Amino acid sequence: MVTFTQVILETGADGRARFREAVIALDEGTPQAMLSRLRPSGGLQLRMSPVGFRSAFHCTVRPQWLFAHSGCMEIGLQDGSSRLFGPGEHFDSTDTLLAGAVFDPAVHGHWSRQVGPQPLVTAFVRG
Repeated sequence: MVTFTQVILETGADGRARFREAVIALDEGTPQAMLSRLRPSGGLQLRMSPVGFRSAFHCTVRPQWLFAHSGCMEIGLQDGSSRLFGPGEHFDSTDTLLAGAVFDPAVHGHWSRQVGPQPLVTAFVRG
């Protein structure tokens, strides 16, 4: 079976953001163009972040799949780890604040920043 690796940025039971990977089966289409099953979406939004952009710690407001179109994005977590996402790379951002929690920038969420000499252009596909 042909598969696609989905990188997921999610909130753990402890309220902290973390990365994990899941497999999506490409079990539709033809041998020349294998497809996943159709996934629902709530719209597409494009963003351009200039050279030097960096956010504070924050949680995702609503689940969205982020695709890097050009430039490079770094996502940092509370534990000090980070991952880079360049053109063609992606992650499913589901690290929303847990129900009833009050946002604490020392515990919750992630930060993001533009890396390198090119502005960062991304596409967000809402869940």
